[in-house]
Amino acid sequence: MVVQRFYYALKPFIPWRVRMALRRVSARRKRAASKAIWPINEAAGRTPEDWRGWPEGKKFALVLTHDVEGPDGLEKCRALAELEMEFGLRSSFNFIPEGTYVVPSELRDWLTRNGFEVGVHDLKHDGHLFTSRREFRDKALRINRYLHEWGSTGFRAGFMLRNLNWLHTLDIRYDCSTFDTDPFEFQPKGADTIFPFWIPTPSAPIDTQVPFPLPPDLSIAAARGGYLELPYTLPQDSTLFLVLQEKTADIWTQKLDWIAEHGGMALVNVHPDYIDFTGTGGGKKEYPASLYADFLRHVTLRHDGRYWSPLPRDLTTWDHNINARGLAGSVTPETTETDPDGAAKNPDFRGKRVAVLLYSSYPSDPRPRRAAEALVAQGAEVEVICLRQDPDEATVETVAGVLIRRLPHKHRRGGKLTYVWQYSAFLLATFFILGWRTLRRRYDLVHVHNMPDVLVFSALVPKICGARVLLDLHDPMPELMMTIFGSARARSGIALLKRLEKWSIGFADRVLTVNMACKKIFSARSCAAEKVAVVMNSPDEEIFRYREADAENPAGGGKARPFVIMYHGSIVERHGLDLAVEALGQVRRTIPSAELRIYGNRTPFLDQVLASVKNTALAEAVHYLGPKNLDQIAAAIAECDVGIIPNRRSIFTELNTPTRIFEYLSQARPVIAPLAPGITDYFGPDDLVFFELGNATDLAVKIEHLIRHPKETSETLRRGQEIYCDHRWSNERARFLNGVAELLGAEERLQVEARPAAGAALGKKP
Repeated sequence: MVVQRFYYALKPFIPWRVRMALRRVSARRKRAASKAIWPINEAAGRTPEDWRGWPEGKKFALVLTHDVEGPDGLEKCRALAELEMEFGLRSSFNFIPEGTYVVPSELRDWLTRNGFEVGVHDLKHDGHLFTSRREFRDKALRINRYLHEWGSTGFRAGFMLRNLNWLHTLDIRYDCSTFDTDPFEFQPKGADTIFPFWIPTPSAPIDTQVPFPLPPDLSIAAARGGYLELPYTLPQDSTLFLVLQEKTADIWTQKLDWIAEHGGMALVNVHPDYIDFTGTGGGKKEYPASLYADFLRHVTLRHDGRYWSPLPRDLTTWDHNINARGLAGSVTPETTETDPDGAAKNPDFRGKRVAVLLYSSYPSDPRPRRAAEALVAQGAEVEVICLRQDPDEATVETVAGVLIRRLPHKHRRGGKLTYVWQYSAFLLATFFILGWRTLRRRYDLVHVHNMPDVLVFSALVPKICGARVLLDLHDPMPELMMTIFGSARARSGIALLKRLEKWSIGFADRVLTVNMACKKIFSARSCAAEKVAVVMNSPDEEIFRYREADAENPAGGGKARPFVIMYHGSIVERHGLDLAVEALGQVRRTIPSAELRIYGNRTPFLDQVLASVKNTALAEAVHYLGPKNLDQIAAAIAECDVGIIPNRRSIFTELNTPTRIFEYLSQARPVIAPLAPGITDYFGPDDLVFFELGNATDLAVKIEHLIRHPKETSETLRRGQEIYCDHRWSNERARFLNGVAELLGAEERLQVEARPAAGAALGKKP
């Protein structure tokens, strides 16, 4: 205690950088000396003698808590709460009653209305709470006043300083001032358990028990002669990212998996003060919010259905008969849930080694990225081999748990011979890389993304050595090449491409594709339909967060601003940007406020389109806003009134199901799409606003109709969102993982939801 008092006395006079530098030096020494007990202390994983397990047979408990230390943290509380709500989780926010900020009642009310808990964090957070017993009693009276005023039942001391016997003075149901193991704290002695335990009052008999649940107005301290202690069992974020300067959430996720295996309680303490929500990199005192999001994603994907996620106060009212010996229960829950048909959930790919090949960039290519991260979340070791398009990209790096190896090979558009040369060079390089790495350590799965189809033959050596090969056909190459080069020019090579497609599919053990139209083509000319499964290109739900449509104003907009038509994606001739401009010219004759906003990489075709409107009346209504990342696209969609897919007619656009349709629908924006088989396989005539493929005049008519009939548009949007919810990424991800599990011979399966979480009525289409 003397060292602690000396530190806190000098703390105001020592610059933060100096204090942190000293802590880091000390932490490096402690970390090296504590390898046997941190971050995992195996002794803490012992199941209590009388432990009966978590509610509903859940494997482990997940408890999220936050200590708000200063004004900066106070301002970030809502952002942190909203991040957790995106994952369907809730937490406890602990505020300092007499610190450097005043807690607005509006914030506390907002948190409790949204299902969060409010707790008390120390009194002043100055390190002097336990200086003397007499002073503590005086401070306890003030703390109890805040507990009652805020409707709080939980407490955590500042800096994890503690005297558990003194805390009986507080009117609390639980305390969170301990940990299982943490050598970096001033009081480093841990509780050596990953389970909650009971702290009885000194006068309470050893076998004191009180029936659960307690009446809400009954003080747990008075009724039960003690309080529940909830140790944090995952390292604090400040320790991981500020002191130890970790760059990933791996320590969190690895320890969480260990806690799950031992059936304990994963309790984390995250400080909003130290989180950078701006995406700008923050400063020395912040770490990216993406690290906490990675942890939440790992929990919700890797352990879906296995955890109970109570608020801390819920633990004090759950009927687990915690007694004075410490912990309760004796029955270990099942390790795997089952669905109604008896099939196990949560494929476990731990120990599986996966290679992913793609002739494009990673992680910017969304389909390979989502598939790779889904495998990592289920425990697989994933290695991606891809192009290094930008010299600033690292040759080898790890992103979200995926190991990326980039080859110094840049794709360039050109003629047919250019494509042949580039594809052949990449195929040979990946063939030798996979062969060499297989001889050192075998793969279980090779996931190959086309184009080209023949890239699948890079997996020859792994396949001979027992690996399964999954060919992911994003596009049918014969149809795409006919669209790019023209049917007449491409005719000589089409027969060869079809033959290569058939050979490639025959070599693969299983085939994925993006929609039913493509599956029909592949199964008609290259293989049996049973070999091809569909996993659609749905938007990333973490970026395109689902929004309910506004029945009163489905297209947004209003008299105060222009009517915004949005186009985004690849700006090539087959996608019909020139048709959109032509339609805009017709629409503005009756609706002069209409404008077109264009997002995407600059291309020669775009320059042609912009040149066509220069020095015309449309110049002020056509706005090119450049390329944007997905977060920026989602924000742009929120500012538009309608999204359009103005495709020209071609064999490729007839087959395509543009992901952009789902992106608009997820953001509650109506879509005008072409009447093409790749779209009508999923959407009925009343689920979208359709126009004749390649017809600019019909596109203009449908835009005007949408503007003038808001109620009809609202109903169409609602139906379209129902279709989207059937094919959101969480469902497509489950289909993908189930296919991999079947391919690898695993018994586990994920359940595909038939209805969205919001409860909309789905199921109109298969």
